[in-house]
Amino acid sequence: MNEPPALPSTAAEEVLRRWIGLDPHSIGEAAIRRAVRLRMLSLGLDDVQSFVRLIETDRTERDRLVEEVVVAESWFFRDLQVYDHLRRFVSARIASRPGDPVRILSAPCAAGEEPYSIAMALLDSGLQPDRFRIDAIDISRIALSKAQTARYSPNAFRNADSGFRDRWFRMDGGSAVLDEAVSRCIRFAWANILEESFVSGALDSGRAPYDVVFCRNLLIYLTPDARAAVERSIDRLLKPDGIVVLGAAEPAILQGNWVADSAGSTFTLRRGASGETARWPSRAAGHPALPRRPSPSPGLRSPVPATTVRSASRQAPPPPPPSRDGQGPTVPTAPASPPDTTPAPKPQSVSQTLAEINALANARRFTEAISLCESAQKDLGPSAELYFIAGIMHQTSGSLAVAEDCFHKTLYLDGTHDEALLALSLLAEQRGDRGQAEQYRRSALRVVERKGDR
Repeated sequence: MNEPPALPSTAAEEVLRRWIGLDPHSIGEAAIRRAVRLRMLSLGLDDVQSFVRLIETDRTERDRLVEEVVVAESWFFRDLQVYDHLRRFVSARIASRPGDPVRILSAPCAAGEEPYSIAMALLDSGLQPDRFRIDAIDISRIALSKAQTARYSPNAFRNADSGFRDRWFRMDGGSAVLDEAVSRCIRFAWANILEESFVSGALDSGRAPYDVVFCRNLLIYLTPDARAAVERSIDRLLKPDGIVVLGAAEPAILQGNWVADSAGSTFTLRRGASGETARWPSRAAGHPALPRRPSPSPGLRSPVPATTVRSASRQAPPPPPPSRDGQGPTVPTAPASPPDTTPAPKPQSVSQTLAEINALANARRFTEAISLCESAQKDLGPSAELYFIAGIMHQTSGSLAVAEDCFHKTLYLDGTHDEALLALSLLAEQRGDRGQAEQYRRSALRVVERKGDR
């Protein structure tokens, strides 16, 4: 059977757009054609339109197509500062409402790494399981099955402190098996956050509203209409004083009056009070809003695209970090604290420096955070993670050209840094270069797929 022709916008990709909110450009037409071809081969179909009619009426087949498209890529304790902030927020919430368990939603949850990280973080902080409830949803039944099995390869533990693995996992051959004390804390369910039935069902059942909604690295793959629908769902699912946790590049996507959580977390938002305006520079500082990037529907998780990016050269290090002279305006709300003129001790490690940078960012001291990134590169040598976080800091403060340079240096050192690829995709799309943006997205997707095969 020949490969199906390129699909018109009204065919299979239109079904995916309506069903899961996927912007086809986020993964590329070629990826959708490949998924369609695989499903048609398995069904013995030769005609694309017959396949489209089938997935329009057969939910099982539609689910199988979705499984070919989504990329269930995650790992434990991704972005440690998020979990530090969560522990502080939950502790304060329980202290103020001792009789009310904290309710948390993870959507999408992929293969369970995020909701299990949430549970381990709270258990390690001394909370009993009855003090919190965690719901985890996804549109991938395969990912949910893996989550409920709770067996993980070494790839799920990258970039994380191994201490939690010793406490909560036992080894079985080449797999790490999660302790049931953690897995019992999560209620997994198939659901589509774009569907009214999920939102109304969660509210009617009493499981919602939630104190915390994790919705990381989903909005970046959705169409504008789907992003707006997810934001409406979050608004309804979240308590008036609750918080929403997004991916690093996502705060500027939201159109409502969301502000950085006052407790201090760069990617954790709450609703703004009367007269309080969003602090994200893409809107508040006069920069155009980040383009509405394609993103996965409630079940798509971080597929990333990609032009062919050169692998990190093992020879000369990248050029010196950019000067701070071109820095954009600091964030308009919450003025930065006066810089501390006391000479700081030289950092002892990249991980220590990253923790200090996160603390400065949480205090809105972006200029000092960037300065620390630059000095650490000189003291510790070039680091992909330091360049990446410097890029995020420059992007947050409005210096988009400098941010882009930092992300390129990240890739010079680590050609498989999918988050840097994604950040470059968003910046390219922001300046109207959709072709370049799609190339970066495809490159990131290939990187993510390769990591998942390890």
